[in-house]
Amino acid sequence: MSVKEQYWKYSLIVLILLLGVVIFWEITPFLGGLMGAFTLYVLLRKQAFYLTERKHWKKWMMAVFLLLETILFCLIPIALVVWFFIGKIKSVNLDPQGLLAPVQNVADWIRGKTGYDVLDSGNIGALVGVLPQIGQALMGSISSFLVNVLVLLLILYFMLTSGRRMEDYVQKIMPFNRRNKKDVLHEFYTVVRSNAIGVPVLAVVQGGVAMLGYWLFGVPEALLWGIISCFATVIPVVGVAIVWIPLALYLGIAGHWGMAAGLAAYSVVVVSNVDNLIRTVLQKQMADTHPLITIFGVVIGLSLFGFMGVIFGPLLLSVFVLCVEIFRETYLANDKNE
Repeated sequence: MSVKEQYWKYSLIVLILLLGVVIFWEITPFLGGLMGAFTLYVLLRKQAFYLTERKHWKKWMMAVFLLLETILFCLIPIALVVWFFIGKIKSVNLDPQGLLAPVQNVADWIRGKTGYDVLDSGNIGALVGVLPQIGQALMGSISSFLVNVLVLLLILYFMLTSGRRMEDYVQKIMPFNRRNKKDVLHEFYTVVRSNAIGVPVLAVVQGGVAMLGYWLFGVPEALLWGIISCFATVIPVVGVAIVWIPLALYLGIAGHWGMAAGLAAYSVVVVSNVDNLIRTVLQKQMADTHPLITIFGVVIGLSLFGFMGVIFGPLLLSVFVLCVEIFRETYLANDKNE
């Protein structure tokens, strides 16, 4: 290769890297929609190939059908949850004192036992003033969510209509041999599919079981806390305990010590074991991912990608481990006797 050709080669590499960084930086606000489209494509690709290659549907018909399926079974349930929270935010803005009344009761109990005023009137007033700002921030997040949903549907449509061609192109530019490409793609599809199905199933089942406990033991707004528990399942190690422990303490401080003890026992015995049971079943049925990869992957993913990091964080860590193993087998295995 001549000097001129080397100059062209490395200049092109630098240009690709610079443009890639700029594009990634500018597309960051829409990263959730982009990763959501990739996730749904992995879940829908077999159905898409079946409809076009076996049933001979036109690609645009198949894509529209699968988009409607996505809207019906995925986006509409999420929209209902968002609408529910919007209603709660409006009630907070209209009557913030009603929300803070339990907090005041806890503060009064602590003051009666210890003589220490945790929340004086000034702090309560400041907290009341912050609540509308929190509501506005949540409304802004909802607006961003709606934009990302539109981005998701647009990208998913074009991914579905050009599925085979897109996958062939990705395989050609991957820096691996044929066997390693197969391993990496298998890991990608397995981890994404496992987390995309497993995380919602775990959230719905464990959140539903927790909500049943809240209702049985007299927790106010059991439905709201059940939905919050669904989202809390993605928090590594702690999980739903971050919800039921404060609720049990609140019941005890309010004077319902029997209910508090019952909720704590129910959560430890039932809710926690449901978590362990579902995770074990899902790992055996889908991807037998090491628990440490899942835990650290979620921690890394949430900080990098937001909520979609629940899926792509473990994927990132799994692919990293796989690449290290490929490097070891390819370049180090022959040197083991040296």
